[in-house]
Formats: sequence, structure tokens, C-alpha cells
Amino acid sequence: MRDIATAAGVSRSTVSRVLNDAPSRVPIAAETRERVVATAAQLGYRPNPLARGLRGAPTMLVGAIVRDFSDPFFADAIEALAVEAMQHGYNIVLGHVQGRIADGLPLTTVLETRHLDAIIMLGDMQDQPNLLADLRHSIAPVVALWQGVSPLEFPTVDIDDRAGTIVGLTHLVGLGHRRIGFISAALPGDNRQREDAFVEFMNSQFGELPDGYVQRVPNSLAGGEIALRALLALPDPPTAIATSTDLAAVGVLHAAYGLGRTVPGSLSVIGWDDLTISAYTVPGLTTLRMPTREIVAEGFRAAVELARDPTASRAPRVKFYEPTLVVRESTAPPADLPNR
Repeated sequence: MRDIATAAGVSRSTVSRVLNDAPSRVPIAAETRERVVATAAQLGYRPNPLARGLRGAPTMLVGAIVRDFSDPFFADAIEALAVEAMQHGYNIVLGHVQGRIADGLPLTTVLETRHLDAIIMLGDMQDQPNLLADLRHSIAPVVALWQGVSPLEFPTVDIDDRAGTIVGLTHLVGLGHRRIGFISAALPGDNRQREDAFVEFMNSQFGELPDGYVQRVPNSLAGGEIALRALLALPDPPTAIATSTDLAAVGVLHAAYGLGRTVPGSLSVIGWDDLTISAYTVPGLTTLRMPTREIVAEGFRAAVELARDPTASRAPRVKFYEPTLVVRESTAPPADLPNR
């Protein structure tokens, strides 16, 4: 501060108020503020977040605990979070939780909370009891995204799985499909809300669901291929396939090509999430768009508000967003529609 004050021709207190964006009884002229900021940049000034944290000032760091870096969905979510944080002058500190670790991880091995303004948890963590126990007692406020069926413990932003599934199925029925199979790719925390919504919808619309029309598989390309082969081997195979993830749907598209089944000529396919790759498959994948950036923005806003206002309620609550249908080339009326 001394060096900046000397170079800018102002007092150290003025430098402190400008760089910390602190309130002042005497307004600081815009020209003075710009000169201080420019001088700080020229001298290579960088705030030390650890020092700021020790004296109680905001560190402008938000921790992100991520369910699985390898999942394309969470990769998109991390990117959205990084962009959102940057736009508000924050940086992200990432912590990775592997779902394979049954006993969970102590928070101290993932993130150092005393140097963070807030923590955002991405994905269902109910199989990480030690981590959740640490988060419950965290000094920094915690906001959760995409918690699925896990118990509601923090302010949460999530997707309405049931509403999205019904939108996709309504689209297929509107095209004339009656024989619709479902590939239930495994979601974190054994979340089967999309599968349950499918079963409920089919029973409501058609009175029954043929045996074998629901295939549970891992959430992978190979899982989609395995499930499609099983569905097409049924005595009366479906004319349309709904999946619980885009990853499984892309596996279905690949498998259909290998089996000589044209999409959408002889088989319609619909995904869930609208991953970046979905617009580049051949044919382009019709899917339910997950409002990832909107969910991330709402979660980030809530986390920052809690960090700035210690009196704000951290009580568990949830805000749901509904997905929207993105129609591409992988869905069309069934080939035998005129005969129905």
C-alpha cells in the first residue's frame, strides 16, 4: 500500500479503501479511484487471500466440492461455475470427491474452509458421511446443487426430474409412439426419479408397461449400447427410446448404427441434460436441456449472499428449475404409424 500510495500520490488509507472497496464517509473521486487501480496493476499488486481471511476480510474465494470430474455433466457445471465466479470477481478452489470412497473424506483434505467465503457442493454426496458432517459445522456457508434424492440439509438448487421426463415422453407420444422403452442410466445416490416418472407416465397413458421396457445400466456409452441390444431383442421392441442421460443416449445412437437401425427412421431416441456433444451427434440428439448455467448462477448468488450477510438464514430449502425440450433430428414419427 505504501508503494502504491507514493506512486499514485494519495494516502495509504485511500489505497486501502479503494482496493478493498470499503465504504467511506468522504467519497473518493472516480479519477482518484481509477489512478489507484491503474497504479496497483502497474506495480503487480495481488491481494493475498489467506492474509485477508485471517483478518476477517472476504477472500473472494469460493470452494467447489465436485461429485465426479470425469462425468461430462459435472465438467460442464464446473465450467459454468468458473465463468460465473470470474464475472463477479471471485476465484474457485476445487475439491474432488470420488464416489468409490465409502467412508467419505474429512473436509480438511478437500478444502480449507477458514480461507473460503462460501462452499458450493455439486452433486449428491449422501455416500460421503464424513464430508457431510464437516460441512454441517462449516464456518463458511454451504449451498448445494443437484442433490437428487439426498436429504435436504443446505440451501439447495436442483432440477425437476419428473417434469423434464414427462416433457420428453409427451413429445414422443405426440409423434405417435406408443412402444417407448426407457434406459435408466445410474445417477448419483441411486436417484431414480426419472425412471419413476417414466413408469408412472406409461401406466397412466397406456395402462401398462411391457416387461423389459426399463433397462438399468451404468451411466456410460457402453451402458447405452447394452440396454439398446436388450430392448431390441424383446418380442415387441420399442419404436422409441428415452434415456436418463445424454451419455447413455449417445451410446444408443452408436449401437443403433452398428445394428443397422436408422435413427430416426426406425428408432427415435431422446436424451437428458443437453451436453455439448448432443448437438454434434449424427443425427443431432433430441434431449431435455438442463439449465446448468441458470442453476449455477442461482447457487453462486445464494452462496455469496450468505457469505456477505452472517445473519441470513442457512436453513435447508430448495429451489427447482424445469428443463426444456431441445428438438433435433433423432426423433420422428414411428415408421409404422399409418398402420396403427
